Amino acid sequence: MTTEPGMQNETLTSIGARRSVRSFTKDEVSDGQVTALLKAANQAPSAHNQQAWRFIVLRGEKKNELAQVVTAKAASFPRPAAALLRMGAKSIVSAPVVIAVANTGDLIRHGTELFQVEKEMAHDFFRTMEIQSSAAAVQNILLAATSLGLGTVWLGILYLIKDDVLRFLGEPEGEFMAVVPVGHPVKIGSGPQKHALEMKVKKLG
Repeated sequence: MTTEPGMQNETLTSIGARRSVRSFTKDEVSDGQVTALLKAANQAPSAHNQQAWRFIVLRGEKKNELAQVVTAKAASFPRPAAALLRMGAKSIVSAPVVIAVANTGDLIRHGTELFQVEKEMAHDFFRTMEIQSSAAAVQNILLAATSLGLGTVWLGILYLIKDDVLRFLGEPEGEFMAVVPVGHPVKIGSGPQKHALEMKVKKLG
């Protein structure tokens, strides 16, 4: 599957250049850069335009306290998960700033009240919508950071301790939580080898 000549722009370049970065230099990330990332996140599509997300910015001691929570919780997991949690804690400490994303539950509450369908079905539907919307916001952060020359990593392993992280952040228990360290990369790797696109595309009609 080939791409037409000229089908490249800054957005596609950023998508292609994005890498998961786990080690950062001591260079600061400015408030202006953080604001740019948050604005990008807030521009993500959201179900029924509810924008049922909240962004929490951590720096300094609060950021290090989050890393301590992650390290402490790692001890209760088997070795593979524990090792990944500790690795995540190191990335949090290494980064000058961390952006956490949580969903608010607003869409779930309002949707189940408005939809005249079985309540359990409506709850599952809007729960999925909130997760998808919040995930889109996180992806915007990752791509915006790449476009600014910054590195990020979405610490998916922290979902194992989602409720503990949300409590630390002062957020109610919810369906979605993401933690994204942000900083200047120590180095940028080549990234994992992707499967051939032909293996992932199914064409109908």
